[in-house]
Amino acid sequence: MVCAHSRVLLPWRHQQRPFSNNKILVEMDESTGVAVMKIKNPPVNSLRLELLTEFAISLEKLEIDRGCRGLILTSASPKIFSAGLDITEMCGKSTEHYEAFWRAVQEMWLKLFGSNMVTIAAVNGSSPAGGCLMSMCCDYRIMADNPKYAIGLNETQLGIVAPFWFKDTMMHIVGSRVTEQSLQLGQMYPAPAALKIGLVDQLVPEDKVQSTAAAVMAQWLSVPDHARQITKSMIRKPIIDRLVKQREADINNFVSFISKESIQKSLQVYMDRLKQKK
Repeated sequence: MVCAHSRVLLPWRHQQRPFSNNKILVEMDESTGVAVMKIKNPPVNSLRLELLTEFAISLEKLEIDRGCRGLILTSASPKIFSAGLDITEMCGKSTEHYEAFWRAVQEMWLKLFGSNMVTIAAVNGSSPAGGCLMSMCCDYRIMADNPKYAIGLNETQLGIVAPFWFKDTMMHIVGSRVTEQSLQLGQMYPAPAALKIGLVDQLVPEDKVQSTAAAVMAQWLSVPDHARQITKSMIRKPIIDRLVKQREADINNFVSFISKESIQKSLQVYMDRLKQKK
């Protein structure tokens, strides 16, 4: 017998069903079939091994949930989407650690770029390097209209090289010439410039990023899932297959490159510079 003032909660289908890890916050809205995933690793949402692992697990849960049709990816911190891969994961560690870290970076890309869901990046702050990669994996990018916020693959500025699948992802969006120039120079594009080259799809006021993402999501979800998913796979599968076929070689290349004394020195100099800024 149920008291008149009590509520009966179904074990699975709530209106808002949150599930979160330490660094990835997820809230699923059952009425719309849309999940909002927030990266929470202050101060700058650096992509550490632990965070990347949590991200992949959370994304997998959403992917197998038949009630989830769309994902809005954003940051829990104002002014920063993600500062990209955590440099400390690539400096002064063991070969085994570098292998595990790079495999986790690959897994993040494979799962997000290959997702069957509609994926929208709500870029509410700056997004260099790995943060840019995450946003580029999504189907649509909405960025806060603030010239102080910038986005791009700036790896060469740190003395490291973006791997071929970073390059393929950017080429997929902005074409070969812009990608070549961007990667060689390690360019960061302020929000208006990012819109101009097509790296982001829309600029909106900072306080409208989330609501705009929800509105755009509704438009994308109006298309039958099966037709949209097959079309997405047709375009993206050849890009995904390139990494799948060369995954172990890519890990070996990363470990070999990052372990070089000259690269370790370059990363250490960069880390020392960051400490001086604090």
